Amino acid sequence: MRAMKAKRNAKRVNLTTTTEKEEEEEKELNGKITWSSEPGQRRRWRRLASQGPTPYAASRVTDELSAFLLLFTARMEQIVLVHTNREGSRSHGSEGAGWTDMDVVELRAYVGLLLLTGVFRSWGEAAVSLWDAECGRPVFPATMPLERFYTCSKALRFDDRATRPARHASDELAAVRELWDEWSSRLPLLYDPGREVTVDEQLVPFRGRCPFRQYMPSKPTRYGVKIWAACDARSSYAWNMQVYTGKAASGEHEKKNQGLRVVLDVTRGLGGGRNVTCNNFFTSYELAERLLARDLTVVGMLHKNRPELPAWPVHHRHEAFSSEFAFTPSVTLVSYVPKRNQSMLLLSTAHGDAAVAVDRPDRKPEILLHYNRNKDGVDNLDKLVTAYSCRRRTRRWPTAVFHNILDVSAYNAFVLWQELNPEHAASLHSRRNARRLFLERLGKALVAPLVQRRAGVPRAPAEVEVGDEADVDTDMDTELELEPEPELEPEAVEQRRTRRPEGATRAPRKRCQVCPPRLDRKTSMACARCAVRVCGRCYILYCPACDLQARRGGREATERTMPPERRREGCARTASPCAAGSSRP
Repeated sequence: MRAMKAKRNAKRVNLTTTTEKEEEEEKELNGKITWSSEPGQRRRWRRLASQGPTPYAASRVTDELSAFLLLFTARMEQIVLVHTNREGSRSHGSEGAGWTDMDVVELRAYVGLLLLTGVFRSWGEAAVSLWDAECGRPVFPATMPLERFYTCSKALRFDDRATRPARHASDELAAVRELWDEWSSRLPLLYDPGREVTVDEQLVPFRGRCPFRQYMPSKPTRYGVKIWAACDARSSYAWNMQVYTGKAASGEHEKKNQGLRVVLDVTRGLGGGRNVTCNNFFTSYELAERLLARDLTVVGMLHKNRPELPAWPVHHRHEAFSSEFAFTPSVTLVSYVPKRNQSMLLLSTAHGDAAVAVDRPDRKPEILLHYNRNKDGVDNLDKLVTAYSCRRRTRRWPTAVFHNILDVSAYNAFVLWQELNPEHAASLHSRRNARRLFLERLGKALVAPLVQRRAGVPRAPAEVEVGDEADVDTDMDTELELEPEPELEPEAVEQRRTRRPEGATRAPRKRCQVCPPRLDRKTSMACARCAVRVCGRCYILYCPACDLQARRGGREATERTMPPERRREGCARTASPCAAGSSRP
């Protein structure tokens, strides 16, 4: 018992000593700063050297795809391909039986399908419904089979798992570090922010296992991976991003100055003459002095417990809509009272006077109005990315980070394309879905090469239309050396391509006449010859060449290729399998 009391007393002595040291440091810091009620000199803004897309980006952006590939580079594609193919071969046995290596065309098509899921707002929709023959989107099965999409998603990796434990000992982000560093280094090369830059945090939704998963009750998703971001306040272009991997191993000093370190890191390389807007987690007097050394100013909210603050404007009570100012030669501090017994503190190195909006009924100070105009750069990026996010359900946090990389890259590409093509932006200015149209064109451009490569694979009529849009050559007569069919009129060609009888309209959905009645499967498809209703599980798809052979008497060959149960059921009207395929009436 005596030993336990001695330990408690020792802890109390240590706590008392630590508190006394902190108070001495605060007094020492307060003694270095002299606050005054007299305004200083108003800062003069100098002209920016450049803003907007850089010359490097302007010379290489020609369309939506080229803008996206400037951010999702060939080096990143090789990182994903090498590690994904290694994981696919490993997970399918020692010889990789059952796994086909991905190439650049298939990887881009996979990324394009992810982006298209965001266009269709299908984040919570099962992949089976996207590939469904009746209710899904034709572009998905036309690009790759559902099983292949599942296989690629399962094998998706961004590092070598054999060497990961050694790297993970010193880097929590080892599973995606190589890809992240390559991507984040590209962001500042393509865009110069304007005069206003916002620094804030982004939360990537994730609820699985992750050593640095964060809980933020103020965010809509609450759980996820925290990312520090510096964005242009006007366009919300993500200029720099950094993943927060938890408490630093060096000790409490890093934790105490985390806000200062983050702002200095994400603004490294930012040209002078700009202003940084941040909230009270980051803002401090020391940060203001450090940014001024880089020719950068700061405007931000401030905690009331900062040791460098004077007592008289902070703790004195004022009437509503009143402002109290304090000045140093380089910093302006304002305490504003929005309502009785409440106040907010703001610090600025961009303002040197006590300007107040006297024409407003609330008489807000100019510093607060400036902060409100530029504080939402990162929050706006998060909102825009979430609107058309390509995120899919996953249990692996590296995959969640990869999805966020694709989302931010697609948005940054949209900003580049919009600013480099003002005439295009003006034509879409009145449309609220301008970004959706951009993402749709980008997704189709990414999947088009694989759709063309799969031109010979039998597909449903709706998938054939997707292939036609991708300039797929579906002429099979020459390859099979069949007699060419007579030349038809354009109306007849369109009618034959869609397999819809002339003058017919889309019929209401009725029960499939091949499936058992107890299943009650509704369909709008019918046999082109006998008009029997057949669902997507019961019909047989023919290419034009095989359809021509069937019409010429190749019914016996068709019967040999049919499943036994289908051969027994046959056609409801002819008591034999119908060789004409099926179509939508």
